Amino acid sequence: MKMTFRWYGDSDPVTLDQIRQIPGMKGIVSAIYDVPVGEVWSYEKIKALKDKIEAKGLEFTTIESVPVHEDIKMGKPSRDRLIDNYCETLNNLGKCGIKVVCYNFMPVFDWTRSELDHVNKDGSTSLVYYQDQIDKWDLKNDELTLPGWDASYTKDQLKGILEEYEAIDDEKLWENLGYFLKKIIPVAEINDIRMAIHPDDPPWGIFGLPRIIKDYDSYKRLAETVPSTYNGITLCTGSLGPNASNDLVKLIHDFSDRIHFGHVRNILRVDGNSFEETAHMSEYGSIDMYEIMKAFYDIKFEGPIRPDHGRMVWGETGKPGYGLYDRALGSCYLNGLWEAIDKSTK
Repeated sequence: MKMTFRWYGDSDPVTLDQIRQIPGMKGIVSAIYDVPVGEVWSYEKIKALKDKIEAKGLEFTTIESVPVHEDIKMGKPSRDRLIDNYCETLNNLGKCGIKVVCYNFMPVFDWTRSELDHVNKDGSTSLVYYQDQIDKWDLKNDELTLPGWDASYTKDQLKGILEEYEAIDDEKLWENLGYFLKKIIPVAEINDIRMAIHPDDPPWGIFGLPRIIKDYDSYKRLAETVPSTYNGITLCTGSLGPNASNDLVKLIHDFSDRIHFGHVRNILRVDGNSFEETAHMSEYGSIDMYEIMKAFYDIKFEGPIRPDHGRMVWGETGKPGYGLYDRALGSCYLNGLWEAIDKSTK
């Protein structure tokens, strides 16, 4: 596997010079952030980003994410033009040597948390999802925003989109995902780009919206929708883990040929559907990180892995979940597990 680190470009408080000093760090995961969703990423912008990253001695072969326009998810007539744009972006990424593209098909919202700076017992802060807090949100009237959410919508636009989704259930969303995949996967194959859909976070329906990439059965259906292994997944332990019925080790083994990207982090399940993001070590959460890394090792995973979200520690401030220190600690911990597993098998 190759340890990687997410970087949000020049506006990110965490710099490439800092990231390159993390022991065992091999590559950067990033994206083009100044192009509107649905428009084509130019070759020039991608190449400039790649050159900047590689000048620091880091690889750049993984994109997270190329966003999918809401009209594609809803199956609107405009989707064909938008899918053509998506395919053109894939062509440009292929010319720049990109090998993995992470994306998601979550309606309206990306990952969702009820607090971004929950104070833990040790004084660090982290992201949490408390169901009782989520249940009090009124998305059509409250002013709410989270990192990862499309902030370009006005309140009226968001209200309109939510109302449109009232006519879209899980089956319709699956139909729209299938339409999208059947258009883009042949283009991905030509460019040798492995598409890696990210699971819904959390892995259940929220706000009355359909969510379909959340468990074993959904991964099985995804593979059956377009059999090509270029139609793959991002195995995110922090997104799948809140559902205790998700056997993460079995998922890794059974879908080994579909896993093109790993997000490896811990969460602590609390009451009901609530959970807290924790330090990466197994003892702090509900996920056995040794077993996760051993499963990746057993399938001979050679793709990118990243520590994903981290706490804010040692007084650091910045983009919630994406500070430097705790993610650096997480990457070193995961690399340490990998080394120990590797040496114990020889």
